[in-house]
Amino acid sequence: MTDAPVTPLVTRSHERGITTLTLDSPHNRNALSARLVAALHQALADAAADDGTRAVVLTHTGTTFCAGADLSEATTGAAKDGPLELARLLRAIVALPRPVVARVTGHVRAGGLGLLGACDIAVAGPAATFAFTEARLGLAPAVISLPLLPRIDARAAGRYYLTGEKFGPAEAARIGLVTLAADDVDAGLAPVLDGCARAPPRGSRPRRGWSPRRCWPPSTATRTRWRRSPRGSSAPPRPAGMTAFLERRAPVWAR
Repeated sequence: MTDAPVTPLVTRSHERGITTLTLDSPHNRNALSARLVAALHQALADAAADDGTRAVVLTHTGTTFCAGADLSEATTGAAKDGPLELARLLRAIVALPRPVVARVTGHVRAGGLGLLGACDIAVAGPAATFAFTEARLGLAPAVISLPLLPRIDARAAGRYYLTGEKFGPAEAARIGLVTLAADDVDAGLAPVLDGCARAPPRGSRPRRGWSPRRCWPPSTATRTRWRRSPRGSSAPPRPAGMTAFLERRAPVWAR
């Protein structure tokens, strides 16, 4: 008897200089499980090492781009370093020597917003919705603030971090969370990807307006945010809001 093959959580395709990485874990809405984070890390490293890659597109299967952390792993020993691993993944996207472009046609929640903040360009379709749902669980968007706060409007961050409200692509573009809200996401992406594909290898290296190393010192900012997250501190292993979510009930403060 042979073991069943492990289904990949990130699939890769390549066409005309563009490498597309697709989050393909629909059973948990592309949540950032330990397996998915590791797979995406490896896929990014492979794309960076490929001289034929001019840009990386990060997209998804299903109706959700990314639901954030996989809360079912929240109390397992394997997931205790989850926030730190997420921080390392976000930094890898920011520092990748190729432009990274997010293609979003579905919902983005919590940690998934950190992926958008780390990408150089993000294009969202009309069905996309966004929310910092950590607020509803009694948590804070600590780690994902590293790539997000340099990009998004400060007043908007203060509002949506606190309320967890859902908003659409037009508002996401207004506050700087995404680059463009498009009626047809592929039509919106076409000139961006065409420009990337025509760039020479040197030209494909992002010329960002801010330095990942300057705004994100790994020994200070990353570990500070990690300690502020529930699994990186002395907080209980499963906060009340997280327990309520997993048990499919309202938290005690919302009753």
